[in-house]
Amino acid sequence: MRTSLIALAVSAALVSGCQTVETTKEGTVGVDRQQRMLVSEQEVEASAKKQYAAMMAEAQKKNALDRDAAQVKRVKTITSRLVPQTTVFRPDAQKWAWEAHVLSLNDVNAWCMPGGKMAVYSGLIEKLQATDDELAAVMGHEIAHALREHSREAISRQMATQTAVGIAGALFGVGELGQGLGNMVADVTLNLPNSRTNEVEADRIGVELAARAGYNPQAAISLWEKMAKLSSGGQPPKWLSTHPSHEDRINDLRAYAQKVMPLYQASKAGPSAGK
Repeated sequence: MRTSLIALAVSAALVSGCQTVETTKEGTVGVDRQQRMLVSEQEVEASAKKQYAAMMAEAQKKNALDRDAAQVKRVKTITSRLVPQTTVFRPDAQKWAWEAHVLSLNDVNAWCMPGGKMAVYSGLIEKLQATDDELAAVMGHEIAHALREHSREAISRQMATQTAVGIAGALFGVGELGQGLGNMVADVTLNLPNSRTNEVEADRIGVELAARAGYNPQAAISLWEKMAKLSSGGQPPKWLSTHPSHEDRINDLRAYAQKVMPLYQASKAGPSAGK
């Protein structure tokens, strides 16, 4: 009985500390899920800024930062076209200190930290032979994670677990679980998989950002078809994976790429269209 009462008290404390937020507007793709946060946007962005600076400094020491001028130019050009479109989902994103670099790493990867700190790995560009439209799909997807504050959301879940464990530890002698916020930001951005819900949200917002920026949203489909071939060695059954299966993802992207096609066509028709 005492354990149950304590559990209820812990749950009540965590719920009262959560803030329900609307990180983004719906856009054409209609992403409107509300999120619960335990940590402030400012704290997460400040930690991300420090982590990003340290990671880029380390990459520079290893001669892995922006080595290929042509790749860097492509990534920065695409970034310069995508970022203005973010205001459709959240006007404050225009004020972020956006930054994008290319890291000479063989992994097929890209990411965007809270506050707009991005990296694209050379392995993604080279192994997928990615077109500009496909790169825009990848970068739009990663930017969408930042706009939706998926890292902050994941950190909030971790903090809730840690708080519960910490309270339980104080009461029952269980060891406390702790981790610095900076490490958590890096971990959830680079290492931990996003949930299926978060991935779908990022896919949908990503194709809209790309379309508004004048990149063919259907490139997201060809991108994931390439990813499917690259991982043809095997993928866990979808009920065991946090990510959508390639088939489900491609089907969803097909529908939403078609939905935002008028935005792409408008953006190609003139500089002031599709805004």
